[in-house]
Amino acid sequence: MSRRKIKYSGGRHAIQYGLRRIEYDLTYGDRQDLAISVHPNLRVSVKAPIGKAPAEVKKRVLRRARWIVRQLVDFERFQPLPTERQYVSGETHLYLGRQYRLRVIEGHEDEVKLVGGYIEVRTGQKASRERVRRMVIGWFTQHAKVALERRLDQCVLTANRANLPRPPIRYRPMKRRWGSCTKNNRITLNLELAKAPVHCIDYVIMHELCHLRYKNHSRGFWRLLSRLMPDWEKRKMRLEHVVV
Repeated sequence: MSRRKIKYSGGRHAIQYGLRRIEYDLTYGDRQDLAISVHPNLRVSVKAPIGKAPAEVKKRVLRRARWIVRQLVDFERFQPLPTERQYVSGETHLYLGRQYRLRVIEGHEDEVKLVGGYIEVRTGQKASRERVRRMVIGWFTQHAKVALERRLDQCVLTANRANLPRPPIRYRPMKRRWGSCTKNNRITLNLELAKAPVHCIDYVIMHELCHLRYKNHSRGFWRLLSRLMPDWEKRKMRLEHVVV
């Protein structure tokens, strides 16, 4: 019979590194070494051996503070910046990295479509901003899912070289991230990602596919990403300049 592993919370703690306060959740368990993890939701967790004094744990966390901040900054840069829209004619909107101007005109039927460099909204009813907003968002959501699914298909073909499977996936609006991968290997992609250039979309998808094997940003993770997408750094830098 295997011995039941002991695990209990050591509470929430914090350190100060320069101007940055780093909070972390401490958990004690049956282990030999102390482990520090930075999660995609910007949470920092520390797992320590039973009996390790909180003050000693804090010293270890302080020694890794520079690394922790680098991971946090990496995650923070990997987040979209929301911009409030007015949904009036002449306003610029992004789709697959290209800028389109919104054109609202009266018509006999409700319709949204791309016409040249315009997102054309035709509506037979009074074109209030709220109505235009609902129509544009509905059109974008529908087309974004199709576009992201198409890019996923392409990225999975590449990921198969490393025996990475096609995971369960969902698409939804997200306020803080372009994408995420759960411990159960479910990937979520932000619908707003469809506003970015295709090569940036592929970077986010490949990034999350690599998390199927590595749940953190370890050296192994970056090696795998570099193997599957050698120019990922250029793509990431471009993505950081996408403001949606």
